[in-house]
Amino acid sequence: MDAAWLARRIDDPSARGIAAALTDLIREGTVTAQTRLPTVRGLARELGVSSGTVAEAWSELRRHGMIKTDRRRGTVVLGPPDVPRPIRYERLGHWGDRLAVDLTIASPDTALLPPLEAALVAAARTDGLNDYARETITPRLRAAVEPTWPFAAQSWLAVGGGYEAVQLLCQTTALPGDRIAIEEPTGARLLDILETIGVQIIPVACDEEGPLPDALAKALKARPVAFVYQPRGQSPCGHAVTPERSAELAGLLEPATTLIVEDDGIGELSVSPMVSMGTRFPDRTVLVRSYSKSHGPDLRIAVIGGAADAVERVRVLRSFGTGWTSRILQDALAHLLEDAGAQACVARAREVYARRRARMAAELAARGVRTGGGDGLVLWVPVRDEPAALVTLAAHGISVAPGSRYVIDQSARPHLRLATARLTDDPAELAELADVIALAAGRGVSAAT
Repeated sequence: MDAAWLARRIDDPSARGIAAALTDLIREGTVTAQTRLPTVRGLARELGVSSGTVAEAWSELRRHGMIKTDRRRGTVVLGPPDVPRPIRYERLGHWGDRLAVDLTIASPDTALLPPLEAALVAAARTDGLNDYARETITPRLRAAVEPTWPFAAQSWLAVGGGYEAVQLLCQTTALPGDRIAIEEPTGARLLDILETIGVQIIPVACDEEGPLPDALAKALKARPVAFVYQPRGQSPCGHAVTPERSAELAGLLEPATTLIVEDDGIGELSVSPMVSMGTRFPDRTVLVRSYSKSHGPDLRIAVIGGAADAVERVRVLRSFGTGWTSRILQDALAHLLEDAGAQACVARAREVYARRRARMAAELAARGVRTGGGDGLVLWVPVRDEPAALVTLAAHGISVAPGSRYVIDQSARPHLRLATARLTDDPAELAELADVIALAAGRGVSAAT
């Protein structure tokens, strides 16, 4: 495309005006897919603006999937604008209809969830039902969760699940181009969220005790606006942050202004104690605790508790949409948290999940495949070759998640993420499954190598 031709069709030479004009041309079909756009410098010269202005417009178009920059071809048009998609989360793989064992998604075993009937009946009588007053958290739910919180939260909010909470916290904290530090590896959906927001991701390497102090120190030099990590039950690695490691990390964060977001994704199913930096930084720590895996995904409840400013920003953003989380769902969860029978059910689930994870880890270790971590609902399985391992497992009717979806550095050692919550309890079947996984991994591989 000729730069002068495009410049004549741009009435407003601001970044927003350039993006809007090109969007119109793409929508109406005047500019078609695979059209090569002029260089940033060339168009800037024709418009009489800085290269940064055009680059900002290109960035906005790229974020909406309309253009793509290729080193060899330059910047080319992909097509009309599309809603940003969670590419990692949606890329589950399609291996035909032979799959008999699905270890891809770390969903709870429905047989281990507490029954909802009594909780829903009780919640249907909640105070203020069908009132349009926007209630951040019902008094009953706050009373149920507050005694279990590891620090004195300044503000509370119930939202529609853990990832919604993390997304809203990041979205209301960071501007496009800001930096957010996260664990490496981390949740695939978190990577999708951060890329959609348009922030720069700063990876922080981990070991069995959580984020490494040297890695966090290096990340903090980039002045991230937030540090997002999982204190326990970390997915995909299964580590839990120790009090000693937490103190080291807190010492590094002391002079910073970085918001600390603690994602407690499996909550009451974790076998590890909760160690929170909120005890030291209550003014800039927010804990997100999800109850989907412990009490039921269809409750769609996570609770945010912590720094007042951060929680208030999320509340304000939600007021544009849902406004508040159903009081029925909030008080149904509160009923389950208070009920002795439901508490026993969750305690049993915690024991069963821990046993299933430990048994598979032991079976794989006996076959020379050593996984790490001791908490959570997944195993991080090292392999010699990821694509070959996926194909081998699929040929045996087994699906798992490719580890490349959970890392930023694609040159890192290949892994598979194996969900363990629904593993068989039959020893013979588990041994047979471990044989196939070890075969796919390439025997003699270790999480530490």
